[in-house]
Amino acid sequence: MSVEDHYILEGHEVKAVDMMTWARWLQTARQDRVVARTTVMEGVDVSTVFLGLDHRFGEDGPPLIFETMVFGGQHDQDMQRYSTWDEAEAGHKRMCEMLKEKAEHNA
Repeated sequence: MSVEDHYILEGHEVKAVDMMTWARWLQTARQDRVVARTTVMEGVDVSTVFLGLDHRFGEDGPPLIFETMVFGGQHDQDMQRYSTWDEAEAGHKRMCEMLKEKAEHNA
């Protein structure tokens, strides 16, 4: 991994750093990494967090360093990744809305 693979947050802004800077930041930034958490319905939660490592894995494009994941229900482990805090917030909201719509449709 190169320096471009490790990132920290300064507020909501992403900054590329070396591995040791990233590791030190990660030890104390647990709550700073949470973009949003939502219980959509009983047994179904959506979590969006800053990963700090590029999950694009060498493909072209901006780093994928935020992740939304569903825990529980029919869409358990569904996931989306993003490059910015704003994209992650919007993606979290879309995932929650999609799950609510599907639940209402199936009710």
